[in-house]
Amino acid sequence: MNIAVLYGGTSKEREVSLSTGKGIIQALKQLGHDVIGIDFNPKHLDSIMGKVKDCDLVFIGLHGKQGEDGTVQGLLDLMDIPYVGSGVLASSLAMDKSKAKQIFASHNIPVAKG
Repeated sequence: MNIAVLYGGTSKEREVSLSTGKGIIQALKQLGHDVIGIDFNPKHLDSIMGKVKDCDLVFIGLHGKQGEDGTVQGLLDLMDIPYVGSGVLASSLAMDKSKAKQIFASHNIPVAKG
């Protein structure tokens, strides 16, 4: 399988994402996949999407804003490119901690007081 790994990014969690991306790339290569690592920067979307569109799957290794808030997921959905992980709605709701707590509580799922 030809897999693109998006990592790095521009959020405050960039350093963690760089480490995550390296680990994902290494693991996928050990499993025999062809992997292209892409240090994600929204200023270079044309170049990034040009590389990603030729892949079978995208593995999102981004942390924080853009990677975990549904933004990248929405972009990949628009381009009909499959990816690993939660979709737009789940990602965006999970990043909004107060909204996530409201949803959990409305379904009788215990939440910590905050």
